[in-house]
Amino acid sequence: MKAGLFTPENRKWWTLAAVAVGLFMIMLDNTVVNVALPSIQKDLHSGASELEWVFNAYALTFGVLLLSGGKLADLLGRRAIFIAGLVVFTCASLWCGLAGGAASLIAARSVQGVGAAMMNPATLSIITATFPPRQRGTAIGIWAGVSALALAIGPLVGGILTQDINWSWIFFINIPVGVLGVLAARIFIDETRDTSRVQRLDLPGLVTSGVGLFALTLALIETNDHAWGSTLVLSLFAGALVALATFVLLEMHQRVPMLDLTLFRDRTFAGANTVMLLIGLAMFGVFFYNSLFLQRVLHYGAIKTGATFLPMTVLIILVAPAAGKISDRVGPRWLMGLGMAMMTGSLLLFATLDSGSSWWNILPGLLVGGFGMAITMAPTTAAAMGSVPVDKAGVGSAVINSMRQVGGSLGVAIMGALLATTVNVKPFDPRYSVQFVPGYHRALHVGAAILLAGALVAVATVRKVHHAEPHGAAEPAVGA
Repeated sequence: MKAGLFTPENRKWWTLAAVAVGLFMIMLDNTVVNVALPSIQKDLHSGASELEWVFNAYALTFGVLLLSGGKLADLLGRRAIFIAGLVVFTCASLWCGLAGGAASLIAARSVQGVGAAMMNPATLSIITATFPPRQRGTAIGIWAGVSALALAIGPLVGGILTQDINWSWIFFINIPVGVLGVLAARIFIDETRDTSRVQRLDLPGLVTSGVGLFALTLALIETNDHAWGSTLVLSLFAGALVALATFVLLEMHQRVPMLDLTLFRDRTFAGANTVMLLIGLAMFGVFFYNSLFLQRVLHYGAIKTGATFLPMTVLIILVAPAAGKISDRVGPRWLMGLGMAMMTGSLLLFATLDSGSSWWNILPGLLVGGFGMAITMAPTTAAAMGSVPVDKAGVGSAVINSMRQVGGSLGVAIMGALLATTVNVKPFDPRYSVQFVPGYHRALHVGAAILLAGALVAVATVRKVHHAEPHGAAEPAVGA
């Protein structure tokens, strides 16, 4: 019986389970912190900008370093980088839980982002190297389901731990999970790497992309306290533009670039990554500010806030794996378009909420959004990964995940900037909820427009995926 569980055919599913442990942990930390923000703010005496940076320090570091993480995985071995990332993430989680001030917590969250950036591209590239094309969509569907489930269940886990124990335990729970993930990776994941040509790390690309993305997000966050036309904000926008333009020029002329821009010549790859960027822009901000709306306007407790998202969670669990399988058969294009349209509708439904809304008023938006998210994430990821050679799976995975993470960081900042146009009092001021709702509606309308644009991009650019073959020799498994 035991031998039957670990046959070569079954081993790849155990590999998927092993990477899912790490994936769940790093994606959970995108949203588990959301419902704990008021408690963190109260305990650490932090301001509004510091509160955003508790979220953004993780999301931005994660997004900025994903390309380097993917490149390192291809270069040094995907299992090795996955395990190293797990160790970094787990140690940083301990630091987060022990943080005694906002600055220490933000620093620890940044280190968490480094660990996540090492792990995340490796998870998807390990799946791509392990599963044949006929099963890859199903496996990626499960991967996307785990990812989306972690994002959706984060508020409930955060609510229970924050309300019944202490907010620090939203980080402490990562420690046993991280240890389990390292053991599972050692047992079930075979080592693979890019053997197609000589590889090296592109440090100029890392520096210029990091500086550009950091400056762009900081500029958006600073609009909460400074006018859009202020010297500080304009200087940061200008710095971001220069750094990102320099990054593109460097990558066009590097012999072994961090980001191979020729990948974007493939219409499906370019379209799928654009769609993922727009999903991040709209949906991460919604997760962040929906949690604040429920607690500060409707005065829900932390557990009730987390439980409110359960209908979305259940839909993602049930639908995302099936969406990956359907995508293998019919192609991702129309699933992506329909899913983006449904997420657009969910944001418009949320935009009807106000201080008098009940849970039943919230439910339609959760159901429509959960179904839309479930049928979008797996096909979008499968479209992108099916358009790159297997030997470039690490970089391809890093690009699609970078788009989601950077989009998410920018989305929180943009929605925060829109919210700031109507809010000019502190969160505990009685006038806060009255001022919050118009800005919240404005941010949701902008998010809906972004998602609608994503639906059009999906239908116009994405085609049925013909899985790309590796350039050169197939990747050998070089260790158990």
